[in-house]
Amino acid sequence: MHSTTGGVQVQQAGPYLLLTSIDAIDQQARTPAARHIARTADGDRTVLLSTPAPGVDPNRFMAEADAARYLLGSWTLPTAELAPPGGPPWHARPYIPVLPLPTALALHGGPLPERTVRALGVALAETLSVIHGQSLVHAGLSPAAVLLSFDGPRLDCFGAVRAATPDGAARRDLPGIDGTALAPEQLAGGQPRPLGDVYALGATLAYAATGHTVPERDELPASLRSLVSRCLSRDPVQRPQLADVVAELTQDSMRQPVGFGATDHASTLLTPGWLPARLVAALAHQAASVLDADMPVPSSTTAPGTYAY
Repeated sequence: MHSTTGGVQVQQAGPYLLLTSIDAIDQQARTPAARHIARTADGDRTVLLSTPAPGVDPNRFMAEADAARYLLGSWTLPTAELAPPGGPPWHARPYIPVLPLPTALALHGGPLPERTVRALGVALAETLSVIHGQSLVHAGLSPAAVLLSFDGPRLDCFGAVRAATPDGAARRDLPGIDGTALAPEQLAGGQPRPLGDVYALGATLAYAATGHTVPERDELPASLRSLVSRCLSRDPVQRPQLADVVAELTQDSMRQPVGFGATDHASTLLTPGWLPARLVAALAHQAASVLDADMPVPSSTTAPGTYAY
């Protein structure tokens, strides 16, 4: 196993030696972080470790990583460890086998089955509901921010929009930001708000179902066409509430509460078979490869607590 970012080997971040990039298959994925599987030199701890992508403000990156320590919800990835002040920026979460959504589509050979898309949508919508119930906005949801694991998705890249630029500045072509998944009002520099997360959710589900974040309406499966199209409305008022997203995806006619104490529909959908067999096999291969990985030798020119691109 090896680790690369832009074709240049990454070596070390804090106490962690970087084993491999989780975005290695899709180097074009726009994420605000370089994301790696990493391990301490003694092999005691394995983590998912992120460092800011080139061009991302390290102070803003670390501010959002710090805020992510307090995220609630079954399908979030709260920060567990932060780089010490004054050193190179990075943050880490405990390792679980994961595949970024773009990688999953590449390995699957195309769009995911409708069962998978529905389960993914419910899990993400319920997670966003809990985040909004904390008086927070995720402001980073995109296909690359969604990591698939055996038991369900994990929502990464919290605060990517806020980390990219202050409110009021246009957000087109910014480092790490997938503009095709960003609500029009946020592209124009508006403050991230909950209905912007709904737009990003629609773009992400569209990607999972078609391979495109803003597909032609007829490209979408008929049963998802109305919901995804409403999520992608340019007018925030026309976008559905997250409770309605969950109800439609579960074909549940009863409106359920959201926020703290939300009904958990996702667990009823994330049962064996929710992921295609090829993706289950890829996750198992990743887990086995990480377990058997040879530890890289720290560079003699790279001091502890640094990382190199």
